[in-house]
Amino acid sequence: MSKALDGIRVLDLTNVLAGPLCAYQLALLGAEVIKVETPRSGDLARQLGNDAGLNASLMGASFLAQNGGKRSVTVDLKTVQGKEVLRRLVARADVLIENFRPGVMARLSLSHEDLRAINPSLVYCAISGFGQQGPLSAAPAYDQIIQGLSGMMSITGDATSAPLRAGYPVADTISGITGAFAIAAALVRRQRTGEGGFIDVSMLDSALVTMGWVVSNYLIAGTEPEPHGNSNFTAAPSGTFRTGEGLINIAANKQEQFEALAGVIGREALISDPRFAEREGRKKNRAALTAEIEAALAARPAIEWEQLLSAIDVPAGRVASVPDALASPQIAARGLLQTFADAPGVGRDVTVARAGFKLSGGDPVAAMPPPRLGQHTQAILAELGYTAGEIEELRKAGAV
Repeated sequence: MSKALDGIRVLDLTNVLAGPLCAYQLALLGAEVIKVETPRSGDLARQLGNDAGLNASLMGASFLAQNGGKRSVTVDLKTVQGKEVLRRLVARADVLIENFRPGVMARLSLSHEDLRAINPSLVYCAISGFGQQGPLSAAPAYDQIIQGLSGMMSITGDATSAPLRAGYPVADTISGITGAFAIAAALVRRQRTGEGGFIDVSMLDSALVTMGWVVSNYLIAGTEPEPHGNSNFTAAPSGTFRTGEGLINIAANKQEQFEALAGVIGREALISDPRFAEREGRKKNRAALTAEIEAALAARPAIEWEQLLSAIDVPAGRVASVPDALASPQIAARGLLQTFADAPGVGRDVTVARAGFKLSGGDPVAAMPPPRLGQHTQAILAELGYTAGEIEELRKAGAV
């Protein structure tokens, strides 16, 4: 069976994270992704990451993370010749993704309307901080700005530490996956109707959508959200608990799970205690219940409690470090990670994460390692019909 997106050609004009991640998801599913980058500097992520040597060679760890499976062509879209190169690319493309501020592509005469005239079936996806309309549409935005404006930070942490930023660029990531989902939907519609379309992805909108229960408790139930730290506000005992060694997350959200938990930790009396006998009572007396449970959990390390609780169908898991999580047998069994041996421009093996799902007929996988800046410029221009002499003229003009 062929990959889900075999035969789909994507132009990736994006930088840093949200847009590149969006295009990366499509590449993992078999799309041909051409990364259109600025000559000499390329995607800013090429200079980002915790390896200074890789940053200096424009192969930063942040770039490597979400650009596998792509080819790189360098084009200066501010030049007349560069614009013509992009127009030729668009004529043969199915999808274009960009994450410039609203209005930038229009000022370059490369807006959706301009490009639709060349290719009416083009699916054009614009990812921006606030979307194409509204009072903030022209404002600059980075992940942390969106985390703050969405209310996400206000509910992260506890009463003493909130507002707190999430430990990774969650708003960027959510926006990238939102864009990939929207593109896939637009391609299905195009197959049925032949029409392309314009997708307007807002990072702020995307972040708020993922805060579903928090938002609905305010909009529907009238409850203003508060930070709850490591406790699950919907149930108790549900959250993070201290053990004899390490922390463990336990989600005994159902009555039978609470009773099973009380039994395995040797605290059966908690089941009949009027403070804890029913769900709402346990929530009101969360602190007292946590103290009782942690006193019992002190008898064993987290790894043993994880095994004991999982065996009786009480959801539980240690609080792992990122290295521990990546090294877990579960991740290995799923084949989440992909390694490129002696990756070009890097000089050593590079391991990256793939997609968070498997698919019959062809699991998501990058067909090639992340590209060096402009690695495929010559080949792509030749595919567009440029002669060797014309390509040399484009280089002399600084257009590629």
